[in-house]
Amino acid sequence: MRFIVGTSGYSFADWVGPFYPPGTRPGDMLRLYVQHFQTVELNFTFYRMPSAATLDRIARAAPPGFDIWVKANQQITHQGSRDVCGEFIEGLSPLQERGKLAGVLLQFPQSFHRTIESRKYLAAAIAELESLPLAVEFRHRSWEHASTLAGLGERNVTLVVPDAPALPGLYRPRPTATSRTGYLRLHSRNAGNWYAGAADRYDYSYSAEELKAVAGDWSELADQVDKVYAFFNNCHRGQAAQNAEAFRRIVGQLD
Repeated sequence: MRFIVGTSGYSFADWVGPFYPPGTRPGDMLRLYVQHFQTVELNFTFYRMPSAATLDRIARAAPPGFDIWVKANQQITHQGSRDVCGEFIEGLSPLQERGKLAGVLLQFPQSFHRTIESRKYLAAAIAELESLPLAVEFRHRSWEHASTLAGLGERNVTLVVPDAPALPGLYRPRPTATSRTGYLRLHSRNAGNWYAGAADRYDYSYSAEELKAVAGDWSELADQVDKVYAFFNNCHRGQAAQNAEAFRRIVGQLD
């Protein structure tokens, strides 16, 4: 299976109806989610430090072979503090012990430009977290540089390729891998909403034609790596789950 497809998060009230059956309670969402997908990005860890108790419950609920990526806490990626790396790693221990941790996603903001200071911070953060499989997502176009790919490749860190609108300043590389893993995050292609705020930025549904084009663009790279994770982050009203299932059909995983 070249593509491992999922969504960025799974517990959303507005998915009840469009994706989850009416009346679904939050505590039942993961059980239903894993019936559709084999991977998920946990995003709540960005907003609060992961607790071992919470992640142990998630690990126990996930079936064998289910891969979990965990988004790094905002203190590490958005506030420039590596002091919490040890606490963050410790919180992930249940996922590691149960063999469910696919890796940690370091998503840096658009304000994180490719400067000497930022490059030093990135290298130091990677070193602090080197005991974990890592993937890095950049938002600013200044990271489109050969040394970015080389530096990640030397450290066996996976490059995240964001699917986003064609706006000046946004990092939008072609399908590229710096490890044996490809990583695609599909956010939105609505240029008019990108800077309207988080509530609107990811309110977008990919068309069948767009998803077919994405599958075509990634097909060559998918043959060159061990696997490609594809996560849909357009989570409003179940759009991510619906698009993820549509993408699975396009790549031949569903009838």
